[in-house]
Amino acid sequence: MKKLLITGFDPFGGEPVNPAYEAVCLLPDVVAGIKLCKLEVPTEFVRSGAVLRDGLAAERPDAVLCVGQAGGRAAITPERVAINLMDARIPDNAGFQPVDQPVVPGGPAAYFATLPVRRMAEAIEKAGLPAQISNTAGTYVCNCLLYTLLHTAAVEYPGMPGGFIHVPYALEQLPGKPEGTPGLALQQIARGLSCAIEAIAEAWT
Repeated sequence: MKKLLITGFDPFGGEPVNPAYEAVCLLPDVVAGIKLCKLEVPTEFVRSGAVLRDGLAAERPDAVLCVGQAGGRAAITPERVAINLMDARIPDNAGFQPVDQPVVPGGPAAYFATLPVRRMAEAIEKAGLPAQISNTAGTYVCNCLLYTLLHTAAVEYPGMPGGFIHVPYALEQLPGKPEGTPGLALQQIARGLSCAIEAIAEAWT
């Protein structure tokens, strides 16, 4: 049975929950014949990558899908690219706020995700959920983790595909937000992730 390491972040920016890991926890242990290894990662530039690398070494997965919150987005958005830049609007959970710093000094300017991004977006949309491909993972911890994943895969785990999905706010995060702020139920987010995993499984067949 193929194994997928799927990660989600802990809450950050004063939010009580992070829909990324909350939705990951709602997933069953097996989706479309793929065993899921669930891992919570800290919303910290430095430690998130260390936790991810430990997870890779422990689980030796066939692929990796990281999940993060993109508050304000209305759709579930598989990311196409990660850039070698840390530039934080707010400090991370460790108080670190890098500006114009590389994720990996001397590393490539960018990496493209190696999961089937378009098929993932189409599968989510086919299930009646809002989805679109995103061409920017930002410059915060989400982008940092995706870049770290793809760089680590290229150097240490050649041939292991990896990618990232951003998800909207959960509905329970919306009170107190500006009127019209988009959100989805956690069950909908989890269903979207499941559809993406099904697309990954299909790409393997």
